[in-house]
Amino acid sequence: MQQAALCASPRTLALIQMRTLLIPPAAQRDNKSVQMLSAWIAENGLHCTVNIGLWESSGGNETRAWGILLADVVRHIANAHKSEFGRNADETIAEVFASLERELEEPTSKASGEFSPGHS
Repeated sequence: MQQAALCASPRTLALIQMRTLLIPPAAQRDNKSVQMLSAWIAENGLHCTVNIGLWESSGGNETRAWGILLADVVRHIANAHKSEFGRNADETIAEVFASLERELEEPTSKASGEFSPGHS
C-alpha cells in the first residue's frame, strides 16, 4: 500500500511518533482475551501481525470467521467516523467496502513478508 493511500503528508507523519492504541477495557478485564490483529504503518508500508489458526484449531471455519471479524472492524470504523466527524455510518461502510474491493482487484502494492507462527 502506498504511503499516500495510508495516511496524510510526510510532514504529518513526522509529527506522529510510535503512537500505540489503547487496549480495550474489556480485553484488559478478560483473562481469556486474545489479540487477533495488529497493523502498523512503518517504513512507507503496512506491517501486520495476525493470529491465524485460533478458529481452525477449535473446529471452526477460519476464513469465514476472519470475514466476520473484518466486517465488525469496518462497522467500528464507521461508528467512529460518525462520532468524530458526523459522517453517515452506512455511507462510510459503503466507501470502505468499495475501496477494499478496488484494492483487492488492483493492489497499490504487493503484500510481502512471511508468516511466523507463534506469539511473543
